[in-house]
Amino acid sequence: MESSDDDTLSERSCVSEPSFRSERSEGSLSPCPSSLYASAPGDTLPWNLSKHERRKRRSQDSVLDPAERAVVRVADERDRVQKKTFTKWVNKHLIKVRKHITDLYEDLRDGHNLISLLEVLSGVTLPREKGRMRFHRLQNVQIALDFLKQRQVKLVNIRNDDITDGNPKLTLGLIWTIILHFQISEIYVCGESGDLTAKEKLLLWSQQATEGYPGLRCANFTSSWSDGRMFNALLHRYRPDLINMEAVSQQSNRDNLEHAFEIAESLGVTRLLDAEDVDVPVPDEKSVITYVSSIYDAFPKIPEGGEGIAAHEVDQRWSEYQSKFSSLLQWSRQQTAIMSNKNFPQNPVELKALYNEYIHFKETEVPTKELEKTHVEHLYKLLEVWMEFGRVKLPPGLHPNDLEEEWGKLILEMLEREKVLRPADMSRSESGEAVQCESELASYLHNCEALMAQMQQELKMLQNEKYYQVEQLAFRLTCLEEELVSLRLHCSSLYRKGHFTIGEHLSQRAPAEGPGFSLGQTLLGAAGSAEATLLRRPMTRSQLVAMSSSEDEGSLRFIYELLGWVEETQELLEGAEWGADLPSVENNLQEHNSVHAAVEELMSGLQEARSYEVRTCSH
Repeated sequence: MESSDDDTLSERSCVSEPSFRSERSEGSLSPCPSSLYASAPGDTLPWNLSKHERRKRRSQDSVLDPAERAVVRVADERDRVQKKTFTKWVNKHLIKVRKHITDLYEDLRDGHNLISLLEVLSGVTLPREKGRMRFHRLQNVQIALDFLKQRQVKLVNIRNDDITDGNPKLTLGLIWTIILHFQISEIYVCGESGDLTAKEKLLLWSQQATEGYPGLRCANFTSSWSDGRMFNALLHRYRPDLINMEAVSQQSNRDNLEHAFEIAESLGVTRLLDAEDVDVPVPDEKSVITYVSSIYDAFPKIPEGGEGIAAHEVDQRWSEYQSKFSSLLQWSRQQTAIMSNKNFPQNPVELKALYNEYIHFKETEVPTKELEKTHVEHLYKLLEVWMEFGRVKLPPGLHPNDLEEEWGKLILEMLEREKVLRPADMSRSESGEAVQCESELASYLHNCEALMAQMQQELKMLQNEKYYQVEQLAFRLTCLEEELVSLRLHCSSLYRKGHFTIGEHLSQRAPAEGPGFSLGQTLLGAAGSAEATLLRRPMTRSQLVAMSSSEDEGSLRFIYELLGWVEETQELLEGAEWGADLPSVENNLQEHNSVHAAVEELMSGLQEARSYEVRTCSH
């Protein structure tokens, strides 16, 4: 495991006199008996001696000079703080399996708590020995060490009997190695260099989080944190509502530390440090690193390779969310009110203009707002972790579901409006009521056809005179004819029930010889007589798609075309005279064969419509 500043564990014991160490021979794990300090097997090491024996041993030690004594005191103090911090860290995880340790050195000796700790951290179930003898203890510790080695964790001179015998130095070293692997190594910092150690990554994250705070510079994990201001700045970056940095600058070190630890604990960070242990010139580095990494682990962050919002961006993105949400909500309510207004004009030209305006709104403005709504929903997902953390408070009525509810109302009103506008008489004609604007629509279409016929005659004159722009005029005229055909087809499908009659206005292409012909007959050239010779062929789907704005619209027109053709053909056949003599009957038979051929083409068209329906439903 990487740790550039970690103490080497090659010094396998913190004991000054080797005479009290267990003698190890190759393949033997049992300590040599000691007649001087009789105790249970495995408990003859100096750190397990009684107070009396430890005092007696100290009196026999060589006299140390003041500098050496100071070094020993610092080392002892460092180990004392580490033991407290690591014990709390271990209990933070063991509580998940309802376990607890009191003494780090003693309560890991049988290996059971050590195995449980690794199971919680890794999510892997490990085997264990259930006996109470020394052999079982050694075996359980070895299971834990082997598991760490399998995960590529580097263990420096740590053996199973070191932990079983309660060696303080090596027990601390083992727990620190576990902390490095399972907690600190998982740190990711945006923009980091790939060759940084875990400690350097954590330091970089701390520097980024506390950047911009006056008088603060995170240079290390010791003296930079001793006055408590760095802890408070780190918490303030994530929860500015909980920390008053002006008050922090005026408080004592101890007060700042107590305040920071209390706030962090309320945010889910286990209190691993005590203020008196940090309020010193050089706090224990490993203890501070363990606690700061716990803050990192508990606080929102941008995942590695993922998308998120950094702590310093939260306020800006939250303001963006509120602004876009309110704008969309207001727009949606305004358009819902407009769509709900069904007071339409009676003039067909104005109705057509109103329908075109609606189509433009539906196909242009609504998709743009849909994209904005998607962006708002995405912003909410990014901010959701900060809402759970308590940094952002979501007021009532500002959830994406509230916007979706208003959006649904708008869509319903749009559907109702389109149903009434396409065409304005559709709801009345399909319900069997008399249709309004019949004569106006028939007159309008009749005038258009008359104008088209006149333009065709004028075009022929220009062609005969070899007018130089005649080809461009012919193309424009063809486009107008296609639009007129589309309009005739649309009206035929909408009024196919025969409520629409054109009165005395007759189609110039098929002059009527009798009254009472349906709009479908008149517009599609079947008016004038009930003779089968006037029977038209239904337009193909490809033709209608080419004249439509989309494939779906063309397919819908194709279905209406087929339905209209069936109805008008049935009316023609029911009202036809089939002759009273052989010549007329033979003539009508020939015409009937023409009808039969048209029906065969209709069946082909129906098959095409069904196949398109299947493809549409499958998508």
